Amino acid sequence: MLETIILGILASVISSQVMLAMLVLCPRCKLISPNLVRLPQTAIARREIALTFDDGPHAEITAQILDQLDLHNAKATFFCIGEKVAAHPNLVAEILRRGHSVENHSYRHNILFAFSGTTTLANDIIKAQKAIKTATHGTAPRFFRAPFGFRSPFLGGVLRHLGLQHVAWTRRGYDTTSRNPDTVLRRLSRNLAAGDILLLHEGKLALLVLPRLLELCQHKEVRSVSLSMIFQDLKTLPPIYEQSIASAYGDHTSSTNTPS
Repeated sequence: MLETIILGILASVISSQVMLAMLVLCPRCKLISPNLVRLPQTAIARREIALTFDDGPHAEITAQILDQLDLHNAKATFFCIGEKVAAHPNLVAEILRRGHSVENHSYRHNILFAFSGTTTLANDIIKAQKAIKTATHGTAPRFFRAPFGFRSPFLGGVLRHLGLQHVAWTRRGYDTTSRNPDTVLRRLSRNLAAGDILLLHEGKLALLVLPRLLELCQHKEVRSVSLSMIFQDLKTLPPIYEQSIASAYGDHTSSTNTPS
């Protein structure tokens, strides 16, 4: 009898851990915490989509992406890695100057990010906030995308405290694993419609896909706009409660994410 009870408890624990791991590794799930996978109805009514680029800025690629977007009068959202922002602040400033949105993609893009505790998550995100805010001369991100899209069960609470919204995607091109631009374009364009959030990365393959993707958007009469444009009526982010976070999360918060 006792063995049966113990086995039942172990089975329940293992089952719950497996379920939690599945949720962590599900980028588009909403059960763990709020997660934006499509744009709101107001954007759909305006025939808008959100084209997003991860993992920049890139010393060679970013400027070329910006030029292609300019040719099609399209705006995009760049989820930037904090340490790359610190290395290329002028590129980040240029992204913003051209009318695009610069958002938070963590500071180090660590593969173990989703398995971090609250303090580690907060310190990393806040450090990236500070780097981006410095590079953009005061414009703090309002949106966050976890590395690889994998989210810790603790992430939702941290983002809520920092006034950030997590953004996933409607569909992605898998341009970091594919070598075929036709395949990437097909993945992004299948059932393309207003309200979609599309994911590409700042790499050479994106440069091959982007012109054709933008032409397809024009054909379908949808236009790419940045998240900051879509949510322009979003209220100013709440300030970080510096004293409480400094004691709980470390000392990276001294001047980060104050309303601007």
